[in-house]
Amino acid sequence: MGITIVGQYFKQKNKDNKMSKKILFMGTPDYATTILKELLQSKYEIIGLFTQPDKPVGRKQLLTPPHIKQYCLDENINIPIFQPLKLKNNEEAKLQIENLKPDYIIVAAYGQILPKEILNIAPCINLHASLLPKYRGASPIQESLLNDDSYTGVTSMLMEEGLDSGDILAFQYLKITSTMEVSEAFDKLSQIAAKLTITTLDNFENIKPLKQNDSEVSFCKKIKKEHGIVDFSDAKKLILKYKAYSYWPGVFLTSELKLKDIELSEELSNNKQGEILEIAKDYIIVGCKKGSLKIKTLQSPSKKAINSVEYLRGQRIEIGNILI
Repeated sequence: MGITIVGQYFKQKNKDNKMSKKILFMGTPDYATTILKELLQSKYEIIGLFTQPDKPVGRKQLLTPPHIKQYCLDENINIPIFQPLKLKNNEEAKLQIENLKPDYIIVAAYGQILPKEILNIAPCINLHASLLPKYRGASPIQESLLNDDSYTGVTSMLMEEGLDSGDILAFQYLKITSTMEVSEAFDKLSQIAAKLTITTLDNFENIKPLKQNDSEVSFCKKIKKEHGIVDFSDAKKLILKYKAYSYWPGVFLTSELKLKDIELSEELSNNKQGEILEIAKDYIIVGCKKGSLKIKTLQSPSKKAINSVEYLRGQRIEIGNILI
C-alpha cells in the first residue's frame, strides 16, 4: 500500500536547489539503523547521532555498543555520536544539540523520552511502528501480532511530551500474513519507516498535522522474559504468542522447556493439555485444551535445541504422555 500523507499533498517535492536540511538522528536498535541508512543516502545532511550508552552483554558482560553505533563504526560513518545516560535535566546534552543547529530531529526507537527543552530546539519527528493511536509504547510490533491484527504499519508524528501522543504527519500500512513472525514484521516495517522518513521530510512544510483520536488510544508495555511463559490451554493463543515473541524471549513452559518451530495444527479439538497426540518423522503433535500444535524443535534449559522427536525419545515420552 502507498504512503498516506496527512493534509494537503503536493506532487512536486521541495526543490533540491535549496540548501540541504540538517538532521539530528536519535535511535538505538536495527530498526533505527535501517532508517539512518536511508537518510545517509538522501539529500539530507546528517549532523549527529544520539543513541543509548554501551551496555554489558552476555555471560562475560562484554561492553557492547548499540546496533546503530556498531554500524557507524563498521562503515566508517563520519558523524559525531553522543550517548548520554539520560536527556532529562541534562544541560550538556541540550547544549550539544543546540550547537549542532538541526533543522529536524528524527527519532526512531531511541529508548528515552525527549524532554520539553529538547523538543523546543527543532521539529522532532518520531517513526513509530504502529498505526497510531493504536499501540503507543515500547512493543507495538509484538502487540499487533499478539492481537492477530490483519494490518499494522508505521506512523510519522510530531513529538510532544506525552508518550507517542503527538500529531500524525503520515502513515503507511503493512498487511500481516498468516505466517508472519516478529522478525519478518520488524524487517518490513523498518523498510517502510525508512521510506516514510524521507517522504515526511520532503513534504513537511506542506503537511497539515492530524490530531490523534483519543477514543481509539491503546498502549503496549516493554517486554519482559516472563511474558514468554505459555501453557497448552489454547493452541491459537499460543501460536500468536510464538509469532510475537519468537525472536525474544521465545515461548516456554513453566519447566523452561522452549517450544520452537511451531505451527497451528488445528484449533477446534478438545484434548488433555500437553498430551502427545502424534509422533511423526520430524515433528510431534501436541494437544491443547482447545486445538493442537505441530512442534518441530524443543530446547531444555541451558542445552542446545534439538528435534522434538529426538527429545521425546531421550525423555522416553510416548503417545498419550504429557509434555511438561
